[in-house]
Amino acid sequence: MYILIPMREADEEAEIALIPDAKSWALVEVENARATNITFYENREDIEEFIEAVVVKSKDDYVAPFFEESIPVLEAPLQLYIEDIIEAYMFRELFEVEVRF
Repeated sequence: MYILIPMREADEEAEIALIPDAKSWALVEVENARATNITFYENREDIEEFIEAVVVKSKDDYVAPFFEESIPVLEAPLQLYIEDIIEAYMFRELFEVEVRF
């Protein structure tokens, strides 16, 4: 399963970013409840894998394109780093962002 996260930098230690401030997109492959591979992309359009969910920093971020692609959007209001976000995802501690256009 793949989870997509907008990041401040192309670095596993970087923080999640608001979409307009994102310098890269982390595509996190999750297996057995842990991140097994993280690939960074400068452009989201370059990603070919099926994305299970997008995790954003704020529910007020511009997420309409994900809804148009039928990709669930989750908010990580307290988690800043990839490991924390994946852990919260596994324990269903992220908030679902309601569909809006």
